[in-house]
Amino acid sequence: MSEALGPGGELARTLPHFVPRPSQQAMAEAVAAAIRQRSELVVEAGTGTGKTFAYLVPAMNAGTRVILSTGTKALQDQLFNRDLPIVAQSLGLKVHAALLKGRANYLCRHRLEQALSDGRLPREEIYRLGQVRTWAAQTQNGDRAELAAVPEDDPIWPRVTSTTENCLGSGCPHFDRCFVVQARQQAKEADLVVVNHHLLLADLALKQEGFGEILPGAGAFILDEAHQLPELAGQFFSEKLSYRQLEELASDTLDETGSVSGALAVLLPEVEILRTSLRKMRLAMQSLPERAPFAQLAESVPASEALTNLNTALQSFAVATASQASRSRGLANVYERCQRLQHCLNLLQETDNSSEAVRWVERSGRGFTFHLTPLDVATPLQAMRKRLQAAWIHTSATLSVASRFDHYADRLGLQSPRTLALQSPYDYAHQALCYLPPGLPEPNTRDYTTRMLEAVMPVLQASKGRAFILFTSHRALKQAAAWLQDHADWPLFVQGTAPRHRLLEEFRRSGHGVLLGAASFWEGVDVIGEALSVVVIDKLPFEAPGDPVLEARLDAMRRKDANPFRDWQIPNAVIALKQGIGRLIRCETDRGILVLCDPRLTSRGYGRIFMASLPPMPHSRKIEDVQAFFTPQAASSAPHPIESDA
Repeated sequence: MSEALGPGGELARTLPHFVPRPSQQAMAEAVAAAIRQRSELVVEAGTGTGKTFAYLVPAMNAGTRVILSTGTKALQDQLFNRDLPIVAQSLGLKVHAALLKGRANYLCRHRLEQALSDGRLPREEIYRLGQVRTWAAQTQNGDRAELAAVPEDDPIWPRVTSTTENCLGSGCPHFDRCFVVQARQQAKEADLVVVNHHLLLADLALKQEGFGEILPGAGAFILDEAHQLPELAGQFFSEKLSYRQLEELASDTLDETGSVSGALAVLLPEVEILRTSLRKMRLAMQSLPERAPFAQLAESVPASEALTNLNTALQSFAVATASQASRSRGLANVYERCQRLQHCLNLLQETDNSSEAVRWVERSGRGFTFHLTPLDVATPLQAMRKRLQAAWIHTSATLSVASRFDHYADRLGLQSPRTLALQSPYDYAHQALCYLPPGLPEPNTRDYTTRMLEAVMPVLQASKGRAFILFTSHRALKQAAAWLQDHADWPLFVQGTAPRHRLLEEFRRSGHGVLLGAASFWEGVDVIGEALSVVVIDKLPFEAPGDPVLEARLDAMRRKDANPFRDWQIPNAVIALKQGIGRLIRCETDRGILVLCDPRLTSRGYGRIFMASLPPMPHSRKIEDVQAFFTPQAASSAPHPIESDA
């Protein structure tokens, strides 16, 4: 590894901006050892370590199939299309690699045909469908990411892609030319397969995205952005039934009747009954919180009656589809889906009081979802790892809490993994300053958001904007946006007013904007340079009280005599805080102020755990130090520019 990544190594010789780093070499050696020994490794690699190259080099020299899993499809594309070819070319290796996504990312020829023959489409969808049809005649891979002209969230995509539920499998007339089948075949033959966590976890949880047949042949799994895994694993080991699933069942049933004489007359009345019961269920849930225990739905008379009607409608629908199932492969598929959804609804309505899972409901403006979520994913993940007998490498910039990895390892059931903590090579002592505004009230104070913004204004004046203000709730974000409209002189960019990528582009171009974000802006956002010189965090990011899954989990921990605040809420909040802080310094030439507003950092004993988890930067409670940080003299004493690498 040191020969490839060290001074005078292949990467240093072939890449103009490559900087050899001891931490990167140490990580590569540890990854190579884990692959050889088929062991478990957890690596926290601080921002700028170059962890991508640190795992790609040993992965390409592994001598066994390696599965690389990333947090998002965007990172997956970047890894496959940019980073992997760069390393392979530099090392002079011919790597047989494949990119594999979930089936909903690939065009389905059968469903495209159905959509083209559907005379009920709105005019705007007909236009988009024409774009898809033109692209379909040209594409080699069918990956919808190729068609940038049609947005990822456009409603036409579900009409022309398949899911595990509506795929006809080998009974499809286009099976021999199926893009999903082609992608899987390429992955079967590859030595290195790039996937994302959603696809990986779907198959580990036996939700059958069709990747599972490739897993047993892998000698190593490398999981980047691994901090996302515990939460995602809980989602994929859950059972769920949603408004969308049932509405798609109804819509697909009508599509399948088009080629079967007389089927429409039998099934159309049942479709209408099912859709009516769905609408009534959605309306009856409007009085419930957005997330609530399933028992709360049962206690509501309107919601309970609507659930009974939905159950009856689904049973009747199953009888009707059973009568038509033998007439076409598509109608047989509809009947099978109906049976699975019935089974799921029965599970959700069972009165088992087991503490191992929590039943809860979630509603939105567009519909609802019923969930059955396990509280423990460690046990099934342990069994899966034992079955596959491979190396498992977990890496992220945020896995430890006060230099300990116990919380992450416990959540995933890792037993005595090797752990490695690699500090960021960035010089936080000179590049950053942590400002703790004095005099702020407790975060539950009614006027806290206004008081926090008043304390932050002098910082924004010193930096001339150029700031992210990150919030732990959308309610606080909206309050802040309204207040800043009247008090700020800088361009404001508010989450929810435009797509995330557009907000970021406009923020960068403005040069002195202030961006207000929550949730998704805490991670995966990269703004390098002076456009972002301040990151403000309003409160410690504890999970929202009242969430049914959180409350059930905390209750289960109390029954086991654990301390849920110490053992669950604090560790999760620390990791989330570290993600938000990671937005500030993204390269060796970045400089910036981190503003942590929550007074509990210094007034409560647990604040020390958060402070011990921060990058090694100086702290101050004096606004004069912030103002001095932005003087030309201070800027000129910043470290000499060094190009960053992957």
